[in-house]
Amino acid sequence: METHLRAQFNAQFSTLKYEAVLESISNDFGYTPTFRLGETPFFIPEHLKDALIDGFNQVVDAILAPNFKEKTERALDLNIRVPGFEGKPHFLAVDFGICEEAGHIVPKLIEVQGFPSLFNFQSHLAAAFKKTYPDFGHLTPYFNGLTPETYMDEMRHLILGDSKPEQVILLEIEPHLQNTRIDFLYAERDFGIKIVCVTEVYEKENQLFYTSETGEPIRIERIYNRVIFDELNTRKDLNLRFDFTKNYDVYWVGHPNWFFRISKFILPFLKGPYFIDTQLVSDIKEWPTDLENYVLKPLFSFSGSGVIFHVTKADLEAVQDKDLYILQKKVHYAPIIQAPDGGVKAEVRLLAIWSEGAERPRLVTNLVRLSRGEMIGVKFNKDKTWVGGTFGLFEQ
Repeated sequence: METHLRAQFNAQFSTLKYEAVLESISNDFGYTPTFRLGETPFFIPEHLKDALIDGFNQVVDAILAPNFKEKTERALDLNIRVPGFEGKPHFLAVDFGICEEAGHIVPKLIEVQGFPSLFNFQSHLAAAFKKTYPDFGHLTPYFNGLTPETYMDEMRHLILGDSKPEQVILLEIEPHLQNTRIDFLYAERDFGIKIVCVTEVYEKENQLFYTSETGEPIRIERIYNRVIFDELNTRKDLNLRFDFTKNYDVYWVGHPNWFFRISKFILPFLKGPYFIDTQLVSDIKEWPTDLENYVLKPLFSFSGSGVIFHVTKADLEAVQDKDLYILQKKVHYAPIIQAPDGGVKAEVRLLAIWSEGAERPRLVTNLVRLSRGEMIGVKFNKDKTWVGGTFGLFEQ
């Protein structure tokens, strides 16, 4: 798949260069990411890039369908409904496994999220890589002709709007403890916004505030939302001083309702060559006889929580809320990246932003996860090399 670029990279690779990339990231804040970074980018050939974009556009077409909001109202009924202007889903993260089907390499949709991913970190990771491997400077992780500078300009405009940076916050639960903290730190530095824990926000009449380092109340005009609600629901120890279900005079950059509307909830609706056969457990009249070919997933969970890879009838019968789980056909990831000691599988996350007034979201960059295990994820890749988070590069 990656031909001469893979051979060129592998010939130049060394552990010292890998450590140089890691050191470049760690030195920015005196902080090392808590997730593993892969040793290599994924060199995406043109035909695969075109297929990924085609699959992404088919997902967008489904979101733009006239009855989409009506079909996803139940996702809010099952969870939480946050009032206020939903607008567009400002962020889309669309995961495609790079799979083998009938002898061909094809992208298959694994998951879709109306929620921000590592939009800031990915840019800096790519820059650190290019500094260490200048021979690959002609390649890009960006779509639609964006450069590192124009990409950051678009992100800055989306996050800040017309507000002053101090009146825009990145909201999260105990952000200093999150695995994605490195992305928060870059967002704070890139945009000048404040990283704020949900316990630090308080209401006054219909407005929200946080307290500055000098003790002054600062009104919040825009919230860059990074709160994952399945975590929030389990944290009964948090002392919140505002109510997510109350309507405040604040603009959500990434309205929380899109976290539920655009999620695994929509996978059963999607039909086409890039989509995997997926059914709500509550809709299944008779369990498949080949359960070894399926994965059981909760609809509203994050980072692979609650997924059962080796499904049994007992697992299905034990599900209490069958309309909150999906049964998804397994796909066969292709070990298409050639590491020095064998093949590596890849999952490509396309990252898009959707500005107010735009008819469609705009693909901007990507994230790639590398795996040698049965699935993409930390627990399947312990004590392995050439696995973890990276990015895709392709011709300008």
